[in-house]
Parts: sequence; C-alpha cells; structure tokens
Amino acid sequence: MPNFLKELSLIEIHWGKPLSFVVSSAGEIQNFSTAEQVRYWLRKKWPVTDLARDRALHQVEAAMDCMASVATARRAFIVAARSAGFVSRHLASQPEHRVNA
Repeated sequence: MPNFLKELSLIEIHWGKPLSFVVSSAGEIQNFSTAEQVRYWLRKKWPVTDLARDRALHQVEAAMDCMASVATARRAFIVAARSAGFVSRHLASQPEHRVNA
C-alpha cells in the first residue's frame, strides 16, 4: 500500500460528544465515540437492515469523506439507533414519568 494511503486511513473525523445507547435487553451500554466505530457497528453489528440504517451508513461515510457534516451523520445515526430499538443511555437512566388520569 502506498504511504499516502496509509496516512489517509489514519485520519479520524471528530465525532463530538460520545453517544451512548443501551444495546441489549441485558442493559449493555455501548458508547459511540468515533465515526469509524459507528460505521463498523452499522456495517457489522447492527441488528436490523432498514432504511434508517442504510441512510445512517451513507451519511457517516459521507462525513468521513468530508462530503456531509458530522451533525447530519450523528442525527441519522440516532434515528437508526431508535429504529433498531436502542435506547439512549440518558433516557434509560431517567425515572419513568407517569401521567395520572
């Protein structure tokens, strides 16, 4: 592999604050802190293949190629996570709010 390709593959796109989701019924929490990690999960470990997942993968890869914003990729990833049944760690730790009727 030429040296310039090795250098390109080492660049990480700043993902911002990690996103944390409960990813299993046992309560396992996964922190997503890089675009590369998100892409890996969407490609190899995602529990469903649906439009939300496909769109998120497209947006994350576009952000990694500097063709889309990281904010757009993050939003698409959050939508895909919800579609896959993942719950935000923040929401999972909140007490349930019940409405008294």
